[in-house]
Amino acid sequence: MTFINYAAREINCKIVYYGPGLGGKTTNIQYIYEKTQNDSKGKLISLATESERTLFFDFMPLELGSIRGFRTRFHLYTVPGQVFYDASRKLILKGADGLVFVADSQEARYDANLESLENLKENLVENGFDPMKIPYVLQLNKRDLAGAMPADELTKALQFRDEQVFEAIAPKGVGVFETLKAVVKTVLMDLRSR
Repeated sequence: MTFINYAAREINCKIVYYGPGLGGKTTNIQYIYEKTQNDSKGKLISLATESERTLFFDFMPLELGSIRGFRTRFHLYTVPGQVFYDASRKLILKGADGLVFVADSQEARYDANLESLENLKENLVENGFDPMKIPYVLQLNKRDLAGAMPADELTKALQFRDEQVFEAIAPKGVGVFETLKAVVKTVLMDLRSR
């Protein structure tokens, strides 16, 4: 849910990176954070537990363009990858304006991708979203690994609404900003159509 700060003339949008554990959600956010100019970003915040290194979400405001004289600010979040943390996933999805599903291209992670995607759809419905209408982009990460599935095969299995698909190698930045720009564009188009 977009938040408009009239005093600051600012539109705040929330983008959530979703996907299976260790698929590259955090690596995407970290790469974007490292490559974004200091005056355009806030602090990167990470939450973790002692037993689970992926139980955290990152928060980063990022300014891009304006709409009707209002600056836009994007807050980027990741969800914990493990389905065990479903309550946290639901909470982080609350109020999302756009989504990036980060799929792990390794064949061994195929079932984890499918499970996470189904979990995303269920959690969207529980949060009052229509999975077919929320701005959404699919990223096929880890394309450089030897066990990576063919991109067309993985796309066929995971694409559910003709969304844009980007191949990525997050630690090297390949496809990271292309994915971000695509989801930002779909969020802005959605905002302008309201």
